[in-house]
Amino acid sequence: MNKYKEMLQKRGISTSIQRIKILEYLDNNRIHPTADAIYTALIDDIPTLSKMTVYNTLKVLSANNLVKTIPNNENIAHFDFNMTPHVHFKCRSCKKVFDIDVKIKLNIKKEINGFIVQEHNVVLEGLCPECNLKRKNKR
Repeated sequence: MNKYKEMLQKRGISTSIQRIKILEYLDNNRIHPTADAIYTALIDDIPTLSKMTVYNTLKVLSANNLVKTIPNNENIAHFDFNMTPHVHFKCRSCKKVFDIDVKIKLNIKKEINGFIVQEHNVVLEGLCPECNLKRKNKR
């Protein structure tokens, strides 16, 4: 059985070619794409795909902990198939999101002043190596 179909079925999510292909794309392209980027990448393979289907599918996958929504302050969500705790780096110039290998020890309690912590995200921001090099070359 297809591993993506199995992932959906284990969580009681109905399977569709769109959901399977979106999961497969995220797994095979660990570039933290946006919903629009996923749509653009898959439209040739699935001509009946709509942007609304991509957005709705990502919402379902995220709600069921199959993908992670990477928050940002621009209201353009990026999506990550890697569900293990890790740190992201967002380039302020090209807007790409990268996984970076950095150890950050957070001592966060499960409950803080009555708030229940269910998840935390660490997103560092700055310039990626490529954009930093371009900036240096302009000087």
